[in-house]
Amino acid sequence: MKSFMSLYSSYCYALMRIVTGFLFLWHGSQKLFAFPIGMPGDVPAFLTYVAGPIELIGGFLVMIGLFTHWAAFITSGEMAVAYWMVHGTTALLPIQNKGELAVLYCFAFLFIASQGGGIWSIDSSMHGARRKAPGR
Repeated sequence: MKSFMSLYSSYCYALMRIVTGFLFLWHGSQKLFAFPIGMPGDVPAFLTYVAGPIELIGGFLVMIGLFTHWAAFITSGEMAVAYWMVHGTTALLPIQNKGELAVLYCFAFLFIASQGGGIWSIDSSMHGARRKAPGR
């Protein structure tokens, strides 16, 4: 299985980067434009004016693979802050404080920040060569 999957690791990584960025940008769209659904309850201004642009722009940049290292690093940091400010104050474990998604995004973006854009990214097109994904 390992040798079979290693043939596709760069493609799997690219799909993970694209899907993660795509899903994340909708959190920013929700905060900034109440689209596709509005935010529940009273949303602090911090979420709207600081987290919203980071999520929308950062998610888009990660999705298209432009400035991937920096965009993913910043979004990872934002998710770490979100976890400790919003979820971490109520209980210790993510399963208790409903912070699983923040933790998952934090570490997914940290991994993407360490690897860069990989194939199917603007970063690799701008550098004239395909950057290798993990395991290649």
